[in-house]
Amino acid sequence: MKSVRWLLLGLTLLLAALQYKLWYGSGGQRDLAALKAQVAAQAAENARLKARNDALAAEVADLKSSGEAVEERARAELGMVKPGETFYRVIDRTPAAAPAAPSADDAGSSR
Repeated sequence: MKSVRWLLLGLTLLLAALQYKLWYGSGGQRDLAALKAQVAAQAAENARLKARNDALAAEVADLKSSGEAVEERARAELGMVKPGETFYRVIDRTPAAAPAAPSADDAGSSR
């Protein structure tokens, strides 16, 4: 009868050790949850980059197929004009917001 108790105690300790390894050990549930979070974050990043690549591919296809798209891009980004056209630049005369001058309290606080 005593040997059965020792066997039962030994099996209980073995079960406790295995449960500890499952939940807290290397490769356990915590590591699994962390890896799942990393996979989800990477999947979101991949989806964002795929959408960006699709937009860039559509823009490249548009530039290859249409002369109007190339002309529009040259006018907007490079400021190009056709021969015989006159380029006008409109300058806004309103002054930009000036940075606020430091107050007397701010000047004395840097001691």
